[in-house]
Amino acid sequence: MPQTPKEELSQVAALPFRIKNGKVEVLLVTSRETKRWLIPKGWPMKGKKPHKAAAQEAEEEAGVKGEIGSRPLGSYDYWKRRAAHFDLCRVNVYPLEVSKQLKSWREKGQRQARWFDVEEAAHQVLEPALAELIRSLPEHVQPLAAE
Repeated sequence: MPQTPKEELSQVAALPFRIKNGKVEVLLVTSRETKRWLIPKGWPMKGKKPHKAAAQEAEEEAGVKGEIGSRPLGSYDYWKRRAAHFDLCRVNVYPLEVSKQLKSWREKGQRQARWFDVEEAAHQVLEPALAELIRSLPEHVQPLAAE
């Protein structure tokens, strides 16, 4: 019997960035299991707007706070590893201009967090669509910085 695909799973993510010496930098965190570089992401939260949930993930996973955009920069798909299978997940990515890095946060001992320049960050992530979103970040945020 053919399996009907279940509805697409949807997650929210923050793309933490800062402007340092006129250049955009991106904060990546490692995943807990595979230790590969990615952006803070998680499931939508009941009673929270998607961008607010993304901001909370950034605080829990990367220890950063700041101004989060209410509209996604874009989205990317990835295969979410489960115990016995993989699920295709669509991730909506919200820009987060970091204003504060906390000294301690919930997942501090479980992940690494590191600032990269845009091109280097794009090279570190596995998902091509996420790399493209990272590369597009400067054109979205430069006007913010100029105001």
